[in-house]
Amino acid sequence: MFYGLSRIFKNILPKQLFYRALIIVAAPIIILQLTISIVFFDSLWIKTNKGMTRALVGEIKTFINAYQNENYDKTYLTKLFNEHLNFKVNFIDNKIIPKQNNERWFSPMDRILRRELKSKNLTYWFDTTSYKNLILLKISHESGYFQFYIPKERVQNSSARMFALWITLPAFLLIIISLIFLKNQTRPIINLARASAKFGRGEEIEEFRPSGALEIRQAGYEFEKMRKRIIRHLNQRSEMLSGISHDLRTPLTRIKLQLSFIKDNAISKKLSDDVLEMEKMLNEYLEFSRSRFLEKTERFNISNLLKKLIEKHENVKIISNIDENIEISARKNLIQRCINNILDNSLKYGENIHVQLTKTSGQILVIIDDDGPGIEKKEYENVFRPFYKINKGRGDSKSSVGLGMSIASDIVRSHGGNIILDNSPLKGLRVKIFLPF
Repeated sequence: MFYGLSRIFKNILPKQLFYRALIIVAAPIIILQLTISIVFFDSLWIKTNKGMTRALVGEIKTFINAYQNENYDKTYLTKLFNEHLNFKVNFIDNKIIPKQNNERWFSPMDRILRRELKSKNLTYWFDTTSYKNLILLKISHESGYFQFYIPKERVQNSSARMFALWITLPAFLLIIISLIFLKNQTRPIINLARASAKFGRGEEIEEFRPSGALEIRQAGYEFEKMRKRIIRHLNQRSEMLSGISHDLRTPLTRIKLQLSFIKDNAISKKLSDDVLEMEKMLNEYLEFSRSRFLEKTERFNISNLLKKLIEKHENVKIISNIDENIEISARKNLIQRCINNILDNSLKYGENIHVQLTKTSGQILVIIDDDGPGIEKKEYENVFRPFYKINKGRGDSKSSVGLGMSIASDIVRSHGGNIILDNSPLKGLRVKIFLPF
């Protein structure tokens, strides 16, 4: 039960910290205001209105009783009540009051007036809506009826509006102050989250300057230390592999030169292939180690980019279904490298390739299918690991260093997207790339 309630509240509550903090601050203010208003309405305003209405009905009953007394001059009595009791009354002869009441059942004023008139056993009809500041009251009497025009202030305390204004304005000011305060307090957290997300996507960011409360500043300082440490590590890795590659290229060049002097073509061809494979491995190592922070994000047409990549393989059977004019904000060269790596991988193991590009709600979807041997589901996660090779199927058919899919996955995830493998309708492998636009 409690778990179910917890899930309901979790779904109802806003996701952002600012609005959650606002609820924490504003909810007690609103609850307190409602409580005070209810107490005031019930114990003061309604009771006061009841007393005022009871007094008014008593005056009306007194007037009717005096009007029925033969000892009083009816004209003088009517004039006297009109002058001194703050309402206007006259007698309508030879007419009856309407049968249909024009009262509001959910109005406190109408409800109180109705109860007090019934308590005096009066046959009545009244209208509280036709006039802004007056109540029209008709009370049946012998051959006609009395018609009263009564100011609403006789039955309704005007201080309620002032009280409502008095209690609403401070609450409103408190909420405004809370909004300003919470905005200033949550801004450093939002800035830290944005900087972290930007850095996680591989985008270059300026030195982060922490602000806000002590705990938030401490988190900001630690983030900045971590950022510098990661960048330094990536640069060191790239420099190290670049140095290793440079050192290895020199002996490889000498070996290639020496191989050219070997007269036995069979041996020379075999050794040359090994040297070319080593050069290929070195190039892929360097590509994998290059820092992704160097390239800037730009707006470009990914539809055109995908078409150009497909056009490079004119002699290969590639069927494309590409939506036109889809634009994306990303690092163009990295996206090109990612898609090209997957296309090359599919072309290694398949003869027929299907490429799709669509735009869904909030995402761009690229689907690449092939009719190759495919990959077992248990290997889906492993193929994204650097230098991982599958022992069977796709792995034995062609030479591979084991970095193509790892680089593609790293590029996609650095843009805040996702890459998923699945079985293809072509009986091979399906690669789905999700990218935010």
